[in-house]
Amino acid sequence: MSRLAALLLVIAAMIAGRALAQPPAGDSAQGAKLFGACAACHSLVKDRNMTGPSLAGLWGRKAGSLQSFNRYSPALKSSAVVWGAKTLDAWLASPAVLIPGNRMAFAGMPDARQRADLIAFLKATSTGQRPLPAVMARPPFKDLKKLGPEHQVEAIRYCRDTYHVITADGRTADFWEANLRFKTDSSDTGPLPGKPVIMPAGMMGDRASVFFAAPDEFSTFVKDQC
Repeated sequence: MSRLAALLLVIAAMIAGRALAQPPAGDSAQGAKLFGACAACHSLVKDRNMTGPSLAGLWGRKAGSLQSFNRYSPALKSSAVVWGAKTLDAWLASPAVLIPGNRMAFAGMPDARQRADLIAFLKATSTGQRPLPAVMARPPFKDLKKLGPEHQVEAIRYCRDTYHVITADGRTADFWEANLRFKTDSSDTGPLPGKPVIMPAGMMGDRASVFFAAPDEFSTFVKDQC
């Protein structure tokens, strides 16, 4: 082995060792505040998956192994990473370095103290040492089953470039086709089967999303009719 190759191996080993070094002890109370930035994509309630998987029971779990989550990258599923203090510290520092090719849209958290605090919080909630804050236990979205008649969709008529959405209160709202989105929500807070709802999405009232319980309902409610 050449001297250059040997030197590169030593440097790589030093980097890997540093990435998986034991992080400092953290403050879970401070970590709870930091988790607010994670809560847009991850919940702490068992099997309540969002953009990313639920982090309930994360401690000691193999990366990419939560059975209720279907959107793991091949890189994450094929890794041998098991979540603990060292691996979470390396992941939070740089997901792309720890598991190249993963889909985590997060550049990293450079502050080692903040990483330690967040890890302390995740460990405490994941292992039951700390009760889940009430605000984090609530569903992240409104319960679509409980919305009033002004949100309950009766029919949707499509004519040329316009969707005409008729709601249970007898009103019709008109949307340019690019401004109306059709979505599904099969969670416990999603709409009842056959009872889609419309939610405003634009400040000017010109955009909205219609939520269905399942994709096969699209053709039932949307009719091409002028």
